[in-house]
Amino acid sequence: MTVDIMLPFYGDPSLLRIAVRSVQSQDDPDWRLTVVDDGYPDDGVRRWFEELRDERIDYRRNAKKLGANGNYRRCLDLIEHDVAVLMGADDIMLPHYVSTIKQVHRAHPEAGIIQVGVELIDENGKPYRTVVDQAKQRLYAPRVEKSRLMGGEELATSLLRGNWLYFPALAWRSDALRDKGFRDGLKVVQDLALVIDLLLAGETMVVESKVCFQYRRHRGSDSSLRALTGTRFIEERRYFLRISRELEARGWHCAARVARNHVSSRLHALTVLPQAIRHGHRSGIQNLIRHAFMPARADRGTRRERPAIPPDAG
Repeated sequence: MTVDIMLPFYGDPSLLRIAVRSVQSQDDPDWRLTVVDDGYPDDGVRRWFEELRDERIDYRRNAKKLGANGNYRRCLDLIEHDVAVLMGADDIMLPHYVSTIKQVHRAHPEAGIIQVGVELIDENGKPYRTVVDQAKQRLYAPRVEKSRLMGGEELATSLLRGNWLYFPALAWRSDALRDKGFRDGLKVVQDLALVIDLLLAGETMVVESKVCFQYRRHRGSDSSLRALTGTRFIEERRYFLRISRELEARGWHCAARVARNHVSSRLHALTVLPQAIRHGHRSGIQNLIRHAFMPARADRGTRRERPAIPPDAG
């Protein structure tokens, strides 16, 4: 069984090379890596892939820039095998990642998603864990001794209470991934939205405790900057309120209530607030306070919500 490893790229070429080398170091060689370069302005990236001379690696460069979400969709179009991974261009697969995914898939071929154990590293490859990561692993993630099959409202409620997944480490049954795809208009919460949509479609997830992936957190990442200005929470709130109505219509009332209240997202905004104050992000401060304390009952559509306050210029 060949595993499709899809790697959308626009970032640091040195970290990309580390990610690719980690794929090449897998103890199971039956994989195919497809790198989709979204027009990174450095022709050295293309030359480096040409010099690899590894027939399992397919490097492609988009004719025009698609943006992060567009490039993810492009990756979905290029999947050919039954199991696929959407890897981050700065993350690291430990040598037994592919073999672990295959083992879990053979045991649970019906599962649409596999989440393996993850280590957190910083931009320098050193162990790194934020308050949010500690909350994910200690408060929200289910207790799993070896592996556990989950699905339905139980899993949806757990993830909406606190999204403990690490998206680039997930493996997917390709037909389920392609059939559902990413929701339009999302830049921050598209990974959670995809998983919830698959659960609503009847898919299940295997949570595997074996650690075989390193997820890289960057202190200056785009998601961190969006958090600082509060814009990521505006998108999160809109999504949570929208999905709460869909869950209610499905009869998943507990999951709907958790989404409507989105307590962990509110708490996350409060943890970012001191940084926004220190950096003098006036609009960010207002966005964060609004997200943390706006009543959950304002859930009858996003039209009634006040418009986002844009980040301060400069």
